Amino acid sequence: MKQVTIVGVGLSAGTLTREGAEALARADLILGAPRLIEALAEFGKPSVAAYQPEEITRCLASQGSGRYCIAVSGDTGFFSAARGLSEALADCEVSWLPGISSLNALFARLRRPWQEAALVSCHGREANLVDTVRRSRLTFALTGQNLAVLGEALTAAGFGRLTATLGENLGLPDERLSTVRLAELADMTPGSLAVLLVENPRADDRIPCGLPDESFLRGKVPMTKSEVRAVTLSRLALAPDSVCCDIGAGSGSVTVEMALASYRGRVFALERSEEALRLIRENCRRFHLGNVSVLPGEAAQSLGSLPRLDAAFIGGSAGQLTAIIDALMANNPRIRIVLNAVTLETVQEALDCFQAHGLEPDIVQLAVTRTRLVGRRHMLEAATPVFVMAGGGTWIES
Repeated sequence: MKQVTIVGVGLSAGTLTREGAEALARADLILGAPRLIEALAEFGKPSVAAYQPEEITRCLASQGSGRYCIAVSGDTGFFSAARGLSEALADCEVSWLPGISSLNALFARLRRPWQEAALVSCHGREANLVDTVRRSRLTFALTGQNLAVLGEALTAAGFGRLTATLGENLGLPDERLSTVRLAELADMTPGSLAVLLVENPRADDRIPCGLPDESFLRGKVPMTKSEVRAVTLSRLALAPDSVCCDIGAGSGSVTVEMALASYRGRVFALERSEEALRLIRENCRRFHLGNVSVLPGEAAQSLGSLPRLDAAFIGGSAGQLTAIIDALMANNPRIRIVLNAVTLETVQEALDCFQAHGLEPDIVQLAVTRTRLVGRRHMLEAATPVFVMAGGGTWIES
């Protein structure tokens, strides 16, 4: 059986661990990205510039028994190719040797511990950096050539004034550390190897439910009130990685709470009113959200282009309720649907729609009465009763 050692090279050949260097010295062949192969030329070993699992698997298949090293940058356990390579080389005896990552290096340069930092990679993969920053006092991010895009997203979410440490080309002769405002990132051209440490002294990882109505910008656009919103969110039963949509999003109050609950997921806010679309965007910025896509237009048509949804809230249907529920069920037959209605006719139509798809909804009617100060006395003031209907998916695992 071929013996394959995946070696974390660290920042450069100069930061190789002793056991990593010994493994490379014993290897019959070294494989890795061209940059790493060049850096390891001093070992004088035969080498192949290859880093994709398919090309490495193909290369090793043509070799006999022996000792092979695959060089990966940084550490084998930190957003590395090591896991994918191990899976691709299941017929080999694979071992890992760790290296010094850019995470280790940056925090060491700053003389700070890193165990409290949230870690995210925006290098060649989708990542919700905005929401990680919102929830974390310290966020360490690997970046690619996308620093400007990240800066624009953070600034759009209201984080432009936060400061960050930008580390460029760590461990190389042209290494550089600088302190920047996030709003400045959009105009910067960093080195090809850049990492970011964002500090948010007002980080907030709470998942609120039923936020005060006064928290939101509203204008004249309808809004689901706090108490009804709380019950609605409880019926949606969202998970941190849920993908969901808010149909007839209005001012975006439910959108905001869906996005806070699904902080690793994604929320699509569907709305046709221009005024409401503006408010949704402003409320998302107010709550520093980066996982909301605001989609203008008719919901029944827009739903066809969305990815598979775990849950949907229908706050308004513009007379298209049947078409909307049909589209949701076509998107995912196991979707969780929650609908708010204020007329008996809508309740009946929704009941017919649920039952047409073999669902028996849970229905609760909320009659909220608040107090209002009149002079020195508290007067009761009733809000319009609302029916909350929920069906499909899973509310509580039993």
